Amino acid sequence: QTPLWSAAASGHAAVVRLLLEKGIDVEAKDRSVQTPLLWAAKNGHEAIVGLLLEKGADVEAKDSEWDQTPLLWAAKNGHETIVGLLLEKGADVEAKDSEWDQTPLLWAAKNGHKTIVRLLLGKGAAIEAKSNLHQTPLLWAAENGHEAIVRLLLEKDADVEAKDMSGQTPLLWAAKYGHAAIVRLLLE
Repeated sequence: QTPLWSAAASGHAAVVRLLLEKGIDVEAKDRSVQTPLLWAAKNGHEAIVGLLLEKGADVEAKDSEWDQTPLLWAAKNGHETIVGLLLEKGADVEAKDSEWDQTPLLWAAKNGHKTIVRLLLGKGAAIEAKSNLHQTPLLWAAENGHEAIVRLLLEKDADVEAKDMSGQTPLLWAAKYGHAAIVRLLLE
């Protein structure tokens, strides 16, 4: 671990600022080849993400385990402000991880982060993106009971007949898990 990496991952903005002012490399990686920006985005440290971006941190840096970018981590973990900051810097809304081929939109829909879903769609994220198991954002939202996201995706004309690798539709998943309000929406 490097001092900048440790301070960024732990949320110590004053230390990050001091190190950056002293010229420490903004891309200083830990042993697992992860940048300070990756960890700050993953852990929700907004001020640190802002500082690192001001110093030109690479918004497309990927972790060594699953090739997840800062935007993927922030979307997955529900860090709305960080998602906004990364999008302002041109982060790729279609970046996929190497484990599940999930985009930021797929993670946000799966985990119930409506505001992030809206932000990503506003930046042109593919509404019919598919994971390696062919789950779409609508499939994930329906399966996990995220009614507001299902409604938003339907308003944007998401395909209600999309099927995952096992041939299951959003309606089937919503019915299987007893999400009556979502079943109602999908039948309208």
